[in-house]
Amino acid sequence: MAHAAPAPVRARPTGSTAWLTPLLAVVYGLWTAANHRDGGPITAGNVLYGIVAGVVFGAVYFGLRQMSARLPRELRALAWGAFAGIAFGFLYSLTDASILRSVGNAAIVGAAVAGGMFYRYYTTEDAEGRHV
Repeated sequence: MAHAAPAPVRARPTGSTAWLTPLLAVVYGLWTAANHRDGGPITAGNVLYGIVAGVVFGAVYFGLRQMSARLPRELRALAWGAFAGIAFGFLYSLTDASILRSVGNAAIVGAAVAGGMFYRYYTTEDAEGRHV
């Protein structure tokens, strides 16, 4: 009896979530600008700061989404955890918190995201990394 060949690994669909990157970049930029101005008046410097932070966030997020499909599940989860921890730590540091508190909270967020992503990948992929 003949067996069916395994299905080829397909790339993730990007068309259905193409709107997500600009949306997250805008939200992150607005949040950064609001934290940076610290309740003061809106200035051109605050707006520029938010735009630059949003563009950098969006570029890194887009790059990570494109690259992460080629990584093994452990490194993929670690990459998303590091990205989330760094993004959160930067936002938290703009609130004039101490560096130790910013790094500690960023590490907690990064570890939680990495753990959650590893669990998701471990329970939804087979041994070769294909989605089941």
